[in-house]
Amino acid sequence: MNRPSKLSILWKKLGPGLVTGSSDDDPSGIATYSQAGAAFGLSTLWAVLLSFPLMAAIQEMCARIGMVTTKGLTGTLKTYYPKWILYVMLLFSCPAIVMNIGADIAGMGAVGNLLFPAIDASYFSVVFTIILLISIIYFPYLKIASILKYLCIVLLVYFIVPFLFKQNWLSVFSATLIPSIKFDKDFISVIVGILGTTISPYLFFWQATMEVEEMKHMKTHTMVDKKLIHDMKQDVDFGMGFSGVVAWFIILTTGTVLFNAGIHKIDTVEQAAQALRPVAGEFSYFLFAIGIIGTGLIAIPVLSGSLSYIFCETFGWKEGLDNKFHEARPFYIIIAVSLLIGLSLNYIGISPMKALFYSAILYGITAPVLIAIILHICNNKKVMGKYTNSKKSNILGWITFFIMTMATIALIYLQYTQ
Repeated sequence: MNRPSKLSILWKKLGPGLVTGSSDDDPSGIATYSQAGAAFGLSTLWAVLLSFPLMAAIQEMCARIGMVTTKGLTGTLKTYYPKWILYVMLLFSCPAIVMNIGADIAGMGAVGNLLFPAIDASYFSVVFTIILLISIIYFPYLKIASILKYLCIVLLVYFIVPFLFKQNWLSVFSATLIPSIKFDKDFISVIVGILGTTISPYLFFWQATMEVEEMKHMKTHTMVDKKLIHDMKQDVDFGMGFSGVVAWFIILTTGTVLFNAGIHKIDTVEQAAQALRPVAGEFSYFLFAIGIIGTGLIAIPVLSGSLSYIFCETFGWKEGLDNKFHEARPFYIIIAVSLLIGLSLNYIGISPMKALFYSAILYGITAPVLIAIILHICNNKKVMGKYTNSKKSNILGWITFFIMTMATIALIYLQYTQ
């Protein structure tokens, strides 16, 4: 009997962390990374390296909260904190998530139109929305988790594209390890965008609730122990690392191909894919475009699912991807409404880039407050028992809080002073 390989064992261990990390590289994130590379070449690669330990630390805390409390982040907030804090999070998080969904649907539709020009982008947006809605309602949690997990493989296409061109790897690694900062509005805005894209509040909620779902589906309902915590950390670190490497390769691709070709203005994902076509060739263009659709198929269920979990935990409605539609109507109706509102944004005059800008502002305001609350929860022995934060987690957590707070202040200041 053949023993399973180390790779197959690792693959089985990977779950919520990998999916959460991959959903972070959604079409709106790809637009941010593409703009960073096109506008500033390799100068922003260091920001991706900086964001990895920060995002991994916060996501690990959220996962640990879910495992220990057996509640999502919203449920934990509802149980241990004043209700007004919960409602403020609801007020700021939900519009941002819906606008993010709308921007991602628009991006997928536009790229579908690039691949098949005879079909209008709006038709693709509608088709993708219907496919996602039916899949989320029809498939149980384990099937959805498995589908999302395998869709993550699509992101590997971004690892291929840079190797199709000659690279100065010394310059690449130098730009990654040695920060280069330009004190102007555009550069700081891009750095803020990279941080805001990688450390997003909706990921906090999703990570915690998915760990709860995973605990429900364990064959033996054991208590949380050091091995479970270790496996969870491995999953989160791998997922966040995978997300960071994808972001790094996208900046590398656009920072060498587009920047060197004199193409410095990229506002949308379809522009990034289209710009690659004449200078990088059909194969690179095709891979880049397919990756955008794949990331949307991963990210939109995460966005809409996290929104539904937030609402259902807040108001005590039955939730869960394992329930059938008639068993958890509010849960699935919220998912459906969020997708339809996101789709409708493309028809009422709100451009995807404006939607992304507004969602970035709301994420920026919400993230530091949520990070502070997450840190408080993770240091509260009444909530976490013996699984409170280590010194390392607290240091990384407070550094993240400080950087995200400064990023928010910088974003708002630059918008109104330059």
